[in-house]
Amino acid sequence: MSQAIAPVKESTTRRTIKNLRWWILAWALAAGILNYMDRSAISIAAPALMDELGLTRTDIGLLGTVFSWTYAFAQLPAGWLVDKLGARRMYFLAIAGWSIATGLMAVGSAMWHFVTFRFLLGVTEAPNGPASARLTADWFPRSERGQATAIWDSGSKWGPAIAPPILTGIMIAFGWHAIFVFLGVLGLILAVAFFIFYRRPDLHPSISDDELALIRTEEQKQDTGAAKVPWLRLFAHRQIWGMMAGFFCVIWIWNIFIVFLPLYLQEERGVTIAGSGWLAAVPYVGAAVLGITGGWVMTRYTKRSGVDALTAKRRVMSVAAVVAGLLICLIPLVADLTLAMIVMTVALGFVATMQAAAWAMPGDIVNASQVASVGAIQNFGGYFGGAFAPLLTGIIADATGSYAPSFFIGGIIAALAAVAYTVLVRRPMAAELKES
Repeated sequence: MSQAIAPVKESTTRRTIKNLRWWILAWALAAGILNYMDRSAISIAAPALMDELGLTRTDIGLLGTVFSWTYAFAQLPAGWLVDKLGARRMYFLAIAGWSIATGLMAVGSAMWHFVTFRFLLGVTEAPNGPASARLTADWFPRSERGQATAIWDSGSKWGPAIAPPILTGIMIAFGWHAIFVFLGVLGLILAVAFFIFYRRPDLHPSISDDELALIRTEEQKQDTGAAKVPWLRLFAHRQIWGMMAGFFCVIWIWNIFIVFLPLYLQEERGVTIAGSGWLAAVPYVGAAVLGITGGWVMTRYTKRSGVDALTAKRRVMSVAAVVAGLLICLIPLVADLTLAMIVMTVALGFVATMQAAAWAMPGDIVNASQVASVGAIQNFGGYFGGAFAPLLTGIIADATGSYAPSFFIGGIIAALAAVAYTVLVRRPMAAELKES
């Protein structure tokens, strides 16, 4: 939906940046990296917490579940607030808030302390995905959103990749408390910097007239003319339920890796704590690269296949879901550590492609003014159901001493994402509204 906003005036003294939208995307990428470093820090500190405070695997899983449930429910108001207040204000409030919540973990000494702080982390991290989706909708034409989304969503892989070696090193040198202090301070710096430098396209002093015209022309070209749907009435559409169910399948397996990967490598593969700090980074680096590649494939396929953007994303999603599911089931069956890491890395790469496709879909379902709301609802469905994964994994590991059953369950669930997106998310909401 285009708005009558006065264009930024060029002048001989104003310096512009070519393809500024791709540089702006770096803010969303940085926020995503920090976001996932913060949430994965508990997995790095887990051995020390279990040794020093007597926490169990079930306790660690419960902390992951508390975060996911809180994060899920906070999605619903977060998406609405992003659409109302815009990406700039909500990014600042969210990054500052989750940095404070992370820093508080350093003073925890009992299970209820950590439960409380993980609750706060879930609330404050909730706006990150919707704000990134809104930034993408504001700055990118629809044909480029698959690639742009894959880039900022890769922060959810770079974060867990960077976290193990850096945070493990900090923990070994200064203790587990230092992990959370470091992340808290880093986040507050990013929050202030983002608020100072970020602007919407029409207000940014460094955008060229050509790029602003491109964004607006594409926006007008893609305008379906659909009226804005009242928030509660979004749930009357099967696309919303399909996106929620599909993202549940994605987040289920993702939560298992985020919470338990270092412990899995240490306890089931015999890797040392220091070694797991580096080895746990490998699958996420691969996932980041393969996820960005998947976004490129989506963009190329959309432009060359002749099908609409939504259909292209659904097809890519379905293939990725089936392959990821099969590979995840193979992980516990591979005895060799090197080969197991390769299988795990490729599996997470396809999961990353699924995540990028899912986050790009709201822009194909509704108009730009509701992208954050729909993205948040999808994220709610994913994390509400996916919240059971860490707790169930911890219970199974404590009861059996093995993570294998959790991988088998996760692989089957991941593959089912193909069914949800293919059957239920078949066309834009505007098409249904025009027919009614």
